[in-house]
Amino acid sequence: MLEFNIQVAGDQHKHLAEAICKEMEESAKARGTGIAKRNPEYICKKMEEGKAIIATTKQGDFAGFCYIETWGHGKYVANSGLIVSPQFRKEGLATKIKEKAFELSRKKYPDAKLFGLTTSLAVMKINSDLGYEPVTFSELTDDEEFWKGCSSCVNYDILTRMNRRMCLCTGMVYDPQEKKKSKWDFVTKSKLYERWLKFKNNKLLKAFSKSPIKAIASFLMTKPF
Repeated sequence: MLEFNIQVAGDQHKHLAEAICKEMEESAKARGTGIAKRNPEYICKKMEEGKAIIATTKQGDFAGFCYIETWGHGKYVANSGLIVSPQFRKEGLATKIKEKAFELSRKKYPDAKLFGLTTSLAVMKINSDLGYEPVTFSELTDDEEFWKGCSSCVNYDILTRMNRRMCLCTGMVYDPQEKKKSKWDFVTKSKLYERWLKFKNNKLLKAFSKSPIKAIASFLMTKPF
């Protein structure tokens, strides 16, 4: 098992910003969905603000990254841009980075709802273990700046034509105000989600291209959560 330094990013990591942006872009292409495109200046700003988690090797090479964004005047917080360099995947690094970002978010914004959008079952599992639950898009922030960030995704047209009711991503939320929140049973429902993902990728998109109204109705009737 490889060892990594996982910490809050700072000025000493700014030289890795370009590599981080490149990996974000490559990851989005490989998955066919969009991590919102960011530039090195934006990543450096997050580092300056103490709102990013970075993982490096003992030699100081980039291994993984995640950053914090706030929306709705701090009422909502997203841990965004979670990436792991390909050569370091399958090491459990994504989970460790996400846990650190979660801790940092809770420390900086203890009363905020933490949320995210993802198409990845692996990320859903990580989120579930942290106490997130799947929700409809109506339970996410209505901050227009957040939704503009989806514009670089290849599926943005679907999101806009669906009036932000749904897309290929699944929304998840951690609400600190629900003190007795029970963890979403990911193991039990993962098969349901897999079927739902296939439905969205195949039948729903085909139906949407022919009739958006019927596609939305189909979505409301078949969503397993």
